[in-house]
Amino acid sequence: MTQKKNKPTQKKKGLHPRNPHSQRYDFNALILSCPDLTPFVAENQFGDLSVDFSDPAAVKMLNKALLHHFYNVENWDIPSGYLCPPIPGRADYIHHIADLLAKSNEGVIPQGKHINGLDIGMGANCVYPIIGHRAYGWRFVGSDVDALSIKSAKFIVESNRSLVGGIKCRLQKKSDNIFTGIINANDIFDFTMCNPPFHASLEEATAGSERKVRNLSANAHKKGSNKKAELFANTNKPVLNFGGQKAELWCPGGEAAFIQRMITESSDKPENCFWYSTLVSKKENLPALYKALKQVNAVDVRTIDMAQGQKVTRVVAWTFLSKEQQTQWREERWSA
Repeated sequence: MTQKKNKPTQKKKGLHPRNPHSQRYDFNALILSCPDLTPFVAENQFGDLSVDFSDPAAVKMLNKALLHHFYNVENWDIPSGYLCPPIPGRADYIHHIADLLAKSNEGVIPQGKHINGLDIGMGANCVYPIIGHRAYGWRFVGSDVDALSIKSAKFIVESNRSLVGGIKCRLQKKSDNIFTGIINANDIFDFTMCNPPFHASLEEATAGSERKVRNLSANAHKKGSNKKAELFANTNKPVLNFGGQKAELWCPGGEAAFIQRMITESSDKPENCFWYSTLVSKKENLPALYKALKQVNAVDVRTIDMAQGQKVTRVVAWTFLSKEQQTQWREERWSA
């Protein structure tokens, strides 16, 4: 492909100021890092270099290039049909967690291998632990209920020298449990994070996928790509650029029920973690979650708004540590 000069950089709306993906993608640089991206890159109708974000293979290759270029991850892949998350949004959660820790540490972000994080529902992609380990040197435990996801994540870690020793993978053997069976009695985590299943049923997840296809079709019409619009309109099976298995997309009761269980189980391990946290996509779930946190006597609850373009979500974080315990934690673990 003939190299094309990039247009002036333009910041993506709403991303964290430390997020390295806040600028327009530099596809020339990404291709230099990952030549396999080349056949997926072409000029769009605006004369910009881009990839077809409706093509799962193109999105996966873009992720591979981003992880290689920004995080020195040379070997990354996921099984067919598994969640292929957008890297910029994942990075935002990590950087907001860093800010959360800093606010509990006199403005200084705790960094290095003595800082431990737990990613609930790591998935086959292992993206949160990768970004957290490479950006801040944190060590991670990643958990998942799916054995193939654990196998895939382990392979990613073992295939990259930059990740070896920084990420451990644990299989959650009981699908009804979240922290139980994952956080052991002697485990100490400075934070946990989670992107919980969004939908309450397979039917709801399927309907959401179909809406996404209709939106893709409508956007294609607006951009003058009638051929692509017709492809989306006539498809009988939703074409999802980010994929996803059952445990990644839905669970009984959806996001609200999952986080309610998370809150209950976290209260059984009040001193094993400084900040428990989760993404909350549906704003209407917040009142019930705040009520649940009050019922389990959370000492402090924080809500962090995040935005990527038109998409708005938030992180809810809570701790059971008293002010005295927080000071002791900071002095023993974060002052090194």
